[in-house]
Amino acid sequence: MATALIDLDDLDLFVSGDPYAAWAWLREHAPVYWNATADGGYWALTTYADVSAVYRDPVAFSSKDGTVLGGSFRSATDTATGQMLICSDPPEHRLLRHHVHKAFDKRMMHAAAEHVRAYLTDALDRLTADGGGDFATEVAPTLPAGLLAAMFGIGRADALHLLHLTRTMIGFRDEEYVRDSGEALTLVGAQVEIFDFLTELLDRRRAEPGEDLVSILLAAETNGRGLTESQILYNALNVAVGGNETTPFTASAIVETLIGHPEEERRLHDDPSLVGTAVDEFFRWTSTNAYVRRTATKDVTLRGIRIPAGQTLTLWNASANRDESAFPHADRLDLGRAPNHHLAFGVANHRCVGMSAAWMEITLLVEELVRRRLRFTPSGKIERLASNFMLGIKHLPVEVAA
Repeated sequence: MATALIDLDDLDLFVSGDPYAAWAWLREHAPVYWNATADGGYWALTTYADVSAVYRDPVAFSSKDGTVLGGSFRSATDTATGQMLICSDPPEHRLLRHHVHKAFDKRMMHAAAEHVRAYLTDALDRLTADGGGDFATEVAPTLPAGLLAAMFGIGRADALHLLHLTRTMIGFRDEEYVRDSGEALTLVGAQVEIFDFLTELLDRRRAEPGEDLVSILLAAETNGRGLTESQILYNALNVAVGGNETTPFTASAIVETLIGHPEEERRLHDDPSLVGTAVDEFFRWTSTNAYVRRTATKDVTLRGIRIPAGQTLTLWNASANRDESAFPHADRLDLGRAPNHHLAFGVANHRCVGMSAAWMEITLLVEELVRRRLRFTPSGKIERLASNFMLGIKHLPVEVAA
């Protein structure tokens, strides 16, 4: 494989190709790699050491231009810069994180777990009774739907509607979600609809505050000043997109992984005490949030390569989590792996604020699969999301047996 053949902007690589082979080649031969694109390009970092180091240096590598390539419509700088948790640097990031983190306290996580458990139980009951179905559309979405129902104080229908909008926003380059108006307007249209949904919710919470995320952000104060309406909306969007997209894709990837690793599947069923380490290994192995973006604030040198100020870097979590220098036998699934310092949630000040929620959701799923001793076999073609940002399975038809 030659670097001329590696284009991390080529969606076919992620739909029908093998990005893991491409990342392995880059880790060995070009760990700091310039990925040219039609409108310029970006640097790709693929080793655990480099990705971790850049995460830990928000001074030299800023988040303010956004964390997704092409995530803002007609704007080189993300319109949420300095206002949304993931698009901010210290000290703004620290203050916003303090407020948003309040929505992930023990009380909220307990309430969310009850919703997730109820939704998941119903979905698995139906899937089992039918002998199978599309796990990616019938079961996986119940995890974030339960979380959002609790965190936003909304019903199941509204939670699933919000999930559809965030899926369209993330999958705006995928033919299943792109609208007749084209990719760019699909992205902006989905964002507008999400903001309309959240604005209506914000108006209701102003009139009748509750214990949900929006109410918490409405009541937040720093030095006697509350958050602006745009800060509230952007951070509600942050939680909605982060919570909606990673866990259902992780859930489907777990089922695909178990199908492909029957020995580890049997090991897990035979020893339920492995659930904790298994969940961490699933996060490492699947790494559905493939990369995050950073912008160099000054001229820097990485591995002898000069990166000028203002240029974009991408930190490939999915590659770092298969780096042999950090994980012995990194290309082997080991549901008992410990320690397991994966980067699926980032690290340092930008470690995902919703990590506890994702851990709760995926743990409930794995516990339920083990409790029911469910085993899956493929019953049709697996379809993947056309995205290099989210490693997602859109459709996962399976047969199921206890």
